Amino acid sequence: MEKLLVANWKMNLSTNEIRDFFFEFNKRFSQKREAWIAPPFLYVRMANELGFKKGVKVGGQTCSEHLSGAFTGEVSPTQLKDIGAHFVILGHSERRQYFHETSKSLNPKVKTALKEGLAVIYCVGETLAERDAGQTLSLIADQLHQGLNDQNLANAENLVIAYEPVWAIGTGKTASPAQAQEVHAFIRQTMKEKFPGFGEKVRILYGGSVKPDNVEELLGQKDIDGGLVGGASLKVKDFLGLCGDK
Repeated sequence: MEKLLVANWKMNLSTNEIRDFFFEFNKRFSQKREAWIAPPFLYVRMANELGFKKGVKVGGQTCSEHLSGAFTGEVSPTQLKDIGAHFVILGHSERRQYFHETSKSLNPKVKTALKEGLAVIYCVGETLAERDAGQTLSLIADQLHQGLNDQNLANAENLVIAYEPVWAIGTGKTASPAQAQEVHAFIRQTMKEKFPGFGEKVRILYGGSVKPDNVEELLGQKDIDGGLVGGASLKVKDFLGLCGDK
C-alpha cells in the first residue's frame, strides 16, 4: 500500500507563499509517496492548479452537511468539488475542541461528503487525560462507530482514518511507534469488522507531530499507512522530507 502524506495547512499561508511553496515542491517532489494538501478554502482551486502536474490532490479542512442554503460562512461538499477538491478532512481535533463537533454531529457530514464524491479523512483521537485513564481504545471505538454509522461505502478508496493523539499535536510530544501502532492495529481491526471485504484496505494515518526525523520509524509500523501533518507541512523542505525527498 502506497504511503500517503496529507498536509493540513490550517489557517496559514498566503497567495504568494503558496506559489513559492509549489515552485520548490514541484521541482523536487519525486512521487515516492502520495501527497495530498488541504489549504484554506480560499486557495483550494489555486493549490489544485499548481499541484496538478505532480499528482498532488487538494481538499478542504471541513465542510457542511448541507448542500446549499442559509448557512452563513459554511462551505458545502458540492462547492468543494466545484473548485477542484478531491477530499475533505472531517473531525479534526481542533474542530472537535474549538467548534464543539462530535462524532454524532460529524456523521451527516461524512455521509454528505461521500455522497457528493469527496474522499473523507475522518479523524479520531484521545486527550492525555483520557489516555491516562485507560480510555483510549474504547473512546476510539465510539468515535469510529458514531461517525461512520450507516455509511454507504462500496470500497476503501473514499475513506481514510487519521489517528490524532491530541496530547501530541503541536506539543512537540509524539506517541512512540509502539503506542501509535497499537491504536492503528485496533482501528484496522475495527474497520475490518465494520466494513467486511474491504475494511482492511482503509488507509490509516498517524497525526501527532509527524516530522522528517521521526517519519521513517512511524511509517515502518505495520498498520501506519501515512501521516496527517500540520506544522511540518508548512515548510516545503520539511514536507518534501516527509514525502521521501530530502
